[in-house]
Amino acid sequence: MASIAQKRGTKPTGFRRLLSPDLKTREVIAAYIFLSPFLIFFTIFFIRATIASVGYSFLDWRLLRPSPPYIGLENYAELFNDHIWWDSVWHTFYFAIMTVLGTTIVGLAAALAVTRPVRGAGFMRVFLYIPQILSAGAMGLIWNWLLSGQFGVINYVLSFVGIRPVNWLGDPNLVIPALSLATIWWTFGFPMLIFIAGLQGIPGHLYEAAKIDGANGWQAFRYITLPLLRPTILFIMVTGVIAHFQVFGQPYLISGGGPGRSSWTAVIYLYNQAWVAFRMGYGAAVAMTIAIIMAVITAFQFLVISRRVEY
Repeated sequence: MASIAQKRGTKPTGFRRLLSPDLKTREVIAAYIFLSPFLIFFTIFFIRATIASVGYSFLDWRLLRPSPPYIGLENYAELFNDHIWWDSVWHTFYFAIMTVLGTTIVGLAAALAVTRPVRGAGFMRVFLYIPQILSAGAMGLIWNWLLSGQFGVINYVLSFVGIRPVNWLGDPNLVIPALSLATIWWTFGFPMLIFIAGLQGIPGHLYEAAKIDGANGWQAFRYITLPLLRPTILFIMVTGVIAHFQVFGQPYLISGGGPGRSSWTAVIYLYNQAWVAFRMGYGAAVAMTIAIIMAVITAFQFLVISRRVEY
């Protein structure tokens, strides 16, 4: 079959291509064989679970009820009329925007610092990335101690410059910025690595040409580095919003969702409805709504940022 196709000057297609000794085809088949465990896992535990959640969101399914009745859109109607839900969405949005902007700026600054040809740059990359490997529990304990209003290290340091103790976790206006600060310290290591890869992909002769033309460091950064890093920035911001919009561990471990419900996030609301009140059908409706919100935000980011992306 392969010899006939070669004589005619055409490439084999379909089943004939699978039987042909084409190296590229064999590599593709081998790649899918190695990917098959993940694809099976993804299909069973993500796609199947997502489809099941859509169905459960139309049921009044409580954990111990044997046959949950179909109630249509009542779960969604109740959700949209719950002010606690909307407050949780606002807290989540506020936290995600602050954290994504913070990790992007700090990650880029750290990447610029450690890509300079100076001694010890490799050690600094490892040192700055260390917080990223901490578990949510360890990070929560550290920042619960740092942000404590009575014996916190941050308040102790501020006392040396005459600033009175700040109730970081007890003030509704400060708790979300405090949680965002903790998360920026914890997660900026990943954006830093991505920015390092992006910076290393920028041709050096562009900076040399700009230097010959008399451009200073800020001008080179503004007109060369930033435009060529836009695909990297788009990736970091999209993945960051998706990750931080699902925040649960930081407010749950550091502030306990308080004071009151001022640091409740969408996922904490979901947790309380599904696993505290055991309203699984209502929790499925919450999960589907969170997924839709994240999809809309992601599409908006692509629409706004990708227009000016240069490849």
